[in-house]
Amino acid sequence: MDIQKYIKVEKVPGGQLEDSVVGKGVMINKDVIAPGKMRRKILNQRIILLDWPVEYKKGENQTNAELLKEEDWGVLLQLEEEYIERLCVQILKFKPDVVITGKGLSDLACHYFSKAGVSGMRRLRKTDNNRIAKACGAVIVNRPDELQQSDVGTGAGIFEVKKIGDEFFAFFVDCKEPKACTVLLRGPSKDLLNEVERNLQDAMSVARNILKNPKLGPGGGATQLTVSATLKQKSSSVEGIEKWPYEAAAIAFEAIPRTLAHNCGVNVIRTMTALQGKHANGEKSWIGIDGNTGVITDVKEKKIGGYLFGLLLLLSFISFAISIFTFVG
Repeated sequence: MDIQKYIKVEKVPGGQLEDSVVGKGVMINKDVIAPGKMRRKILNQRIILLDWPVEYKKGENQTNAELLKEEDWGVLLQLEEEYIERLCVQILKFKPDVVITGKGLSDLACHYFSKAGVSGMRRLRKTDNNRIAKACGAVIVNRPDELQQSDVGTGAGIFEVKKIGDEFFAFFVDCKEPKACTVLLRGPSKDLLNEVERNLQDAMSVARNILKNPKLGPGGGATQLTVSATLKQKSSSVEGIEKWPYEAAAIAFEAIPRTLAHNCGVNVIRTMTALQGKHANGEKSWIGIDGNTGVITDVKEKKIGGYLFGLLLLLSFISFAISIFTFVG
């Protein structure tokens, strides 16, 4: 569940926030190489993904060629054309509809592809290539002569290039079993899109963590207040400076419900005092704050939950810190 690699958030300024969509497939910020000659919409396409340049290999730094005859220049160009033609023949024998390479694609190869009715895209980022492979079931091939029929991706239902705002985007959607997707965010300004993206990343991380470790507890600050009340009770039974870590941790746990109360616009001092009173005896462990209204409520009835893994990890660190402090003291 690598949300960084296989869930791409694409921010396009313009439109309304309600225009944002989660595509059942992948979207990349690319157009076909020759828009007038290559198709921009294909149904049930066959996709070949390459990580190899479909062009004549250039020298690393400097290449010297010694031509003794006038005809040698024409022979040299002919060799380049024959090399590119062989590459294209190796690719076209699998009858693809879309060819995508992370490297370059020469004008001559573009001519062969457009003549065969194949749409081509070049110089894609490696991450985009990997997401397309996950979405359509293709295999990225490093050399055209290693291509096999099983490497061709047939899982995407529609390939379409659309213009959104001032840029063109290629969509690989209606995939059968996509293992990657793209979230398209629309909004009136870049600041709003950045804020939405941060919130979306937090939400996706929480969803991933719940799937990996499915443990939920009372939300709305109820769990933190219960832990805080328990630590305060524990500190009252400890003498000397050893009680300070318990009291400091108890105050730190109150930051979550205090922040919730502050965000709701209610009186923070009165709300926290009421919550602390309800949790003091340890019998009101499900009492928390409704994040929408700011009302003190039973979060179990409202079905407000919180993720426990981070809290358990924090408790283990606090326990470790208290043991160290006690040992040093």
